[in-house]
Amino acid sequence: MADATQTAGFQALDTTAITRKFRRQDRIFYFMTLCSAALVVLLLLAIIVVLVIDALPTFQAFGFSFLWGTKWSAPADIYGAVPAVVGTLVSSFIAMLIAIPLGIGIAIFLTELCPGSLRRPISTAIELLAGVPSIIYGIVGLFILVPLMQTYILPFLMMTVGQVPLIGLLFQPPAPGVGLLTASLVLAVMILPFITAISRDVFTTVPPMLRESAYGMGMTTWEVARHILIPYTRRGLVGGIMLGLGRALGETMAVTFVIGSVSRLQSSIISPSTTISAQIANNFGDADGLQLSSLIALGLLLFVLSFCVLAAARWMIGRGDSL
Repeated sequence: MADATQTAGFQALDTTAITRKFRRQDRIFYFMTLCSAALVVLLLLAIIVVLVIDALPTFQAFGFSFLWGTKWSAPADIYGAVPAVVGTLVSSFIAMLIAIPLGIGIAIFLTELCPGSLRRPISTAIELLAGVPSIIYGIVGLFILVPLMQTYILPFLMMTVGQVPLIGLLFQPPAPGVGLLTASLVLAVMILPFITAISRDVFTTVPPMLRESAYGMGMTTWEVARHILIPYTRRGLVGGIMLGLGRALGETMAVTFVIGSVSRLQSSIISPSTTISAQIANNFGDADGLQLSSLIALGLLLFVLSFCVLAAARWMIGRGDSL
């Protein structure tokens, strides 16, 4: 009887020791994860503080007129953000306008129409595009796309769309081949794999029963895509689109090769222009003083712009949940 009592006491002690050990491990794990999360927040705050401090001389010199200034001249020491910001927004908008329907269309083809023997090779090829370095896209754009644009595409656009009232103002010369439209096409090719891959993955999450029921009711593939696939996966589609938009907003090397890097506000999308990233890449090496501060201020604007895109994505996803 005494032995049984003693054994039970030892077992209770062992259980208590094991419980304490587990609690200690949980506390250590909680502390490690908390430190990791705090490190991310601290790094983000550090980036914001550094950008604000280094951009402060620009805002002290120009005030908030820097945000709507249209002239960028290093010799005159006058800097305005509008040409770079407009170039960034317009090039990203045109790229998304091209890449979104193409990416979603390719994803629908892969999930609904593509023969099984071709599905994997096409998917692999699309995913490989996402791994190509951006400088390769820039080189290909400079030596292949720019001559094609200069010789064939831009003259055709100026002779056709360029003659349409109002819209034709967007297709007025000069058209040397490098320009906003060329950069947008390169961006569209760069973000296409992201949108396609994510759209394809989210389309595969649609329950087969929904597809089979829709086809059984006589729906066409277009109707299934419009009324079943896209509504069911809208959260994932928004995420893929915003991921592509984030890539387009911050892309540097590929855009720098083909956009022309002209720091003037252009009314034509086929003329040379610039973006925030291209402006920083072209001038940062030789910049000092107020010009360096202005370039960092552009970086701060790009940071705020990317944050706004992320906030808009979160709002759209939350709005999709409430529908």
